[in-house]
Amino acid sequence: MNTRALQETALRYFLEVVRCGSISEASERLKVAPSAISRQIARLESELDTLLFERRARGMMPSAAGELLAVHARRMQLEADRVGSEILALRGLQRGTVRLASSEGFAVDFLPGAVAAFRQRYDGIHFQLAVGPPAEATRRVREGEADIGITFSLKPEPDVQIEYRQPAPIMAVVAPGHELAGKRQVSMAQLQRYPLALPTADTTLRQLFDICSSRQNLTFESIFSSDYTEALINFAMLGGGVALSGEISIRQRMQQRRVVAIPLRDRGMDSRFIEIQTLAKRTLPSATQAFLEFLKGHVPTGRLPLAESASALDGEA
Repeated sequence: MNTRALQETALRYFLEVVRCGSISEASERLKVAPSAISRQIARLESELDTLLFERRARGMMPSAAGELLAVHARRMQLEADRVGSEILALRGLQRGTVRLASSEGFAVDFLPGAVAAFRQRYDGIHFQLAVGPPAEATRRVREGEADIGITFSLKPEPDVQIEYRQPAPIMAVVAPGHELAGKRQVSMAQLQRYPLALPTADTTLRQLFDICSSRQNLTFESIFSSDYTEALINFAMLGGGVALSGEISIRQRMQQRRVVAIPLRDRGMDSRFIEIQTLAKRTLPSATQAFLEFLKGHVPTGRLPLAESASALDGEA
């Protein structure tokens, strides 16, 4: 095997084909001729003496060797980014970009508040946030597209370091004037009487709700379904019925008394977790590490981040 083949250009082209699933789409993204990409991949396969892709009618899938090389290539890219950040830090420049991925519940109030608070101390640090289903946030972390993921999870995932984990029980959300608003807790069976708004099946909330419903032989009709959970929460807030949510997703609206959240007492509805995730065995740039510690310090407290708290991280980024 000729390991000299593992050079930056070839790996960059290879990774883009892995991401896109085809040479033609990778060509469009990289602004490079398809023949150039094909040559680099063919050279990699020749010098490593193995097939890196399975060629299929609808695209290209990495082989077992290709998956292994993709993990190596992503780590090389991330390490190069980290070293660049550390060199800037040695020059006394407080620069850097922290790439975040989250599910929607964290993107409305919690993460914007955390970023705003952190930047009051470190205004040279920039942030990028990608929002999607919970599994998408984890995928971005695993594939090196995000530095930190904060999402809801039902179980640990391979190649992902869980930096912080806490239970995130699901609660019924209603308007303050709703007849359930005064209850200390409520059962799923009691919710059958009310119009129910549920998210789509790619969310951990819906998956857990369906599992618990099946266990109890309960049948529900969702009169309002959406992949945009804010619409469901607003539906409940405006008196349309009952929605479901974790506390962190509606914290500000609870504090402002715009919604009431009632714990569900059914067994299993507390089996979901908030997770802060990073790529396993990766050394994070100092700015990213500082923001990670900042997040870990605020998620479990039940408080929104306070601007002055960022000063405690002085000297870490």
